[in-house]
Amino acid sequence: MDLPKNNSSYKDKEYWNNRFAKEDTFEWCKSYKEFRHLLRGHVRTCDRILILGCGNSGLSEDMYNEGYTDITNIDYSPIVIENMKRKCHAMRGMEWKVMDITKLDFPPNSFDVVIEKATLDALLVAEKDPWNPSVEALKTMECVLSKVSEILEPAGHFMSMTFSQPNFRLPFLARSCYNWSISVQTYGESFHFFFFLMEKGKQLSEKHKEGAQIL
Repeated sequence: MDLPKNNSSYKDKEYWNNRFAKEDTFEWCKSYKEFRHLLRGHVRTCDRILILGCGNSGLSEDMYNEGYTDITNIDYSPIVIENMKRKCHAMRGMEWKVMDITKLDFPPNSFDVVIEKATLDALLVAEKDPWNPSVEALKTMECVLSKVSEILEPAGHFMSMTFSQPNFRLPFLARSCYNWSISVQTYGESFHFFFFLMEKGKQLSEKHKEGAQIL
């Protein structure tokens, strides 16, 4: 794995293009089998699925092999998108698009399920204090999350796998304008990761509203 000299490089397209040119596959926040039990109860095989910042993860391949065949994968690295297109060429119905998650270009109600795995984490790597995010970070996250809510079907699901503890991630996610409820579970053994499930069209709990007031 090609580790950057500075964590802020995880935000840079150049770093990812260089890394993806040499790296075949890597899993952030564990592989599908580790959180499969949390995801399966909320995703139907007929659902239209979008994976944000897909990278070279095997997530979409693993899901495809379990019958989830309507999957669109996006990443801002053209190198990884071309690599994954070639690797998964036999998986009919799987789509690969070069797209920046801060500039999502899909019509409203395009997807039943949106999934991200450590992609939002990469947007926040340059932050100095998790309790006091910068104005830039707040605006970037709002840009992404508002669009995610818009492109979801009225009863759609947004799933986020992350290193970030609820105290630090809820202030970004728990906003009534996104029109979704939030539940949080953990997975993993020696190290716990967090699985955030947002259900569009359901009411945000008072507990999560309070959590969002940290900012």
